Amino acid sequence: MSESDTLDPALKALADAYGIATDYWDWQGRHVVVPASTVRAVLAALDVDASTPEAAYEALGVKEQEPWTRMLPPCLALRSGRTAYLNVHVRHGDGLEVWIDLETGGVWEHLRQLENWSPPRDVDGPYPGGGPVGEATFEVPDALPLGYHTLRARSTDGAGVVHEDAMELIVTPAWLGMPASLGDHRGWGVATQLYSVRSEHSWGVGDLVDLEDLAVWSAAETGADYVLVNPLHAAEPVPPLEPSPYLPTSRRFANPIYLRVERIPEHATAPDAVRATIAGLGRDLGKALAGRDVIDRDTTWTAKRAALQALFAVPRTAGRQAAFDAYREREGEGLANFATWSAVATELGPDYLTWPAGLRHPTSPEVQAWVDAHPDEVAFECWLQWALDEQLDATQSAALRAGMRLGVLHDLAVGVNPRGADAWSLQDTYAQGITVGAPPDPYNQNGQDWSQPPWRPDRLAETAYAPYRAMVSTILRHAGGIRVDHVIGLFRLWWIPKGAGPLAGTYLRYDHEAMVGILALEAHRAGALVVGEDLGTVEPWVRHDLAERGILGTSILWFEYDLDADRAPLAPELWREYCLASVTTHDLPPTTAYLVGDHVRLRERLGVLTRPFEEELALDEAERDAWLDRLRASGVLAPGAGVQETVEALHRYLTLTPARLLNVALTDAVGDRRAQNQPGTTNEYPNWRVPLTDADGRPVLLEDVFTSPRVRSLLAVLEG
Repeated sequence: MSESDTLDPALKALADAYGIATDYWDWQGRHVVVPASTVRAVLAALDVDASTPEAAYEALGVKEQEPWTRMLPPCLALRSGRTAYLNVHVRHGDGLEVWIDLETGGVWEHLRQLENWSPPRDVDGPYPGGGPVGEATFEVPDALPLGYHTLRARSTDGAGVVHEDAMELIVTPAWLGMPASLGDHRGWGVATQLYSVRSEHSWGVGDLVDLEDLAVWSAAETGADYVLVNPLHAAEPVPPLEPSPYLPTSRRFANPIYLRVERIPEHATAPDAVRATIAGLGRDLGKALAGRDVIDRDTTWTAKRAALQALFAVPRTAGRQAAFDAYREREGEGLANFATWSAVATELGPDYLTWPAGLRHPTSPEVQAWVDAHPDEVAFECWLQWALDEQLDATQSAALRAGMRLGVLHDLAVGVNPRGADAWSLQDTYAQGITVGAPPDPYNQNGQDWSQPPWRPDRLAETAYAPYRAMVSTILRHAGGIRVDHVIGLFRLWWIPKGAGPLAGTYLRYDHEAMVGILALEAHRAGALVVGEDLGTVEPWVRHDLAERGILGTSILWFEYDLDADRAPLAPELWREYCLASVTTHDLPPTTAYLVGDHVRLRERLGVLTRPFEEELALDEAERDAWLDRLRASGVLAPGAGVQETVEALHRYLTLTPARLLNVALTDAVGDRRAQNQPGTTNEYPNWRVPLTDADGRPVLLEDVFTSPRVRSLLAVLEG
């Protein structure tokens, strides 16, 4: 590192104040010092000028004085049962009252004031006329009920002038744990990429009725407790559609490609001509997709969107119209903005930065004028989300009626498309000039840049986490649980200055008490559980914190090693209890392929290895052999077992662990060999476009799953 790129004391102190890491330990145990240029770029994305040592020193002073310039902080999140302390800043000598308006009604009065000997400061505070500002400390009681409360402060000066302020006080569960529906039972279920699971009635892409059928069958026939699906977040409203479910346009709203057209109530009452048009679109689509060996979202959505537009034009009954109107009212500004972006994007393209300047911000007069001129287009996008809400509700209800204890577990992606609906409608809460990703790790040795903008921690706090709360509560509305991809992102994210590459990034910390706490609060209200995907580079204290809150981690068999025994495969009794345990994940090939090292050969072919191929292959083979030895020693794998028997033995090993939630990938059940995703690639591999196939590459429809002895044999391992 050059002398000009080293950290001076003021810059380091400023970075610390904003939660920016100035050093870290990489996946190979090496200590890395973050270049000053990276720190300055991250600070600039937070609107902090640190371009010179003098500027950094000045910015540090401003940051230190900031709490004194307002009566109350923007919000405070705390765990139930824990006492918290709050500093209130008031003009020195003024009278002060502090109380809490509870979310459910009522008032919590008489907060106890504690001694605070901090001297007054002459700052530009919130009071006309200036004057020194003092600090008063109050105890926030530990017996407050869960919920979103409002803490209020009122000061009165000598002339009787009153000054007031308010802040959100968020009381979150100290412990979430397993929902009452699961009780003390160990749960198990199936994981699948929904788009890949097609039936005879699908329009080329697995849909919500396919999900419902899979859930009902697996509950009724095998006793499964849940189905875990990929993120169903919204994509672009017109082709080309981003294939990755982890790069959505919005995380709050869903992708209408998953709608079953024929299940929408208006289909039953539509005129014969409309029904004939829809049937014709479906037949033509089937012909267009015949023989394709990849998922073609663009062709499917073009046909399905035309069918949905035809249904949207069918008059709704008075009751149905009232329900649609109520949905729009309930979802409020968030839905209105999403629908507006979708409608404009249909006409002008999905990159809002290419739109006319007046349309690039949701609050501009030009946007409102566009909405006023296009009411039907905006209403159609709202209607799609209403239809999705109804079908998501029907899917979850059917799963529970069939006997599932949990139902559908939804997946929450890390971030959003930088030009999409959320990035447009919530742009003031996102950092500019930054993308997020991951530093190098054993499976992505060049690091990753996910091309997604991160939320700014300061702007989230200013909104009392309103967009985050709305997103989580919407996903959990029709769910038995939520899987949080890269859950470490609720604690810290790898910020990369735009264009610099993942190696030039650094970590920025978030208020995990708020981020994790709100997640737990919304799950508590929904009667759902939370699974955090805590793979990769994760600080040990993070896993401890999540476990302490009753949030499950993720344990993938191939990654579970005993670090105290020279990285030997972890004995079953040493696995975590609070985790979702699985043999594989969507970022690895199915187990049939993994057993023969296909993942190493694929990464070599795609050029994402940093170690020599032969060395990587030998290491991988040694690790697999060690695991198979462990399975034999545990009595779950017989000598000379074939591939299918070995796959079943690996899953039987999971049953020996104390893990509260077990999982089997549908790809493993059918013997599929192709990976759904190869991290670190884009178009080099058909990521997120691989349909469900058998070991010989033949397509497997949902109807085939229901009659497959191979599927029943593997699911029986977890069922028993």
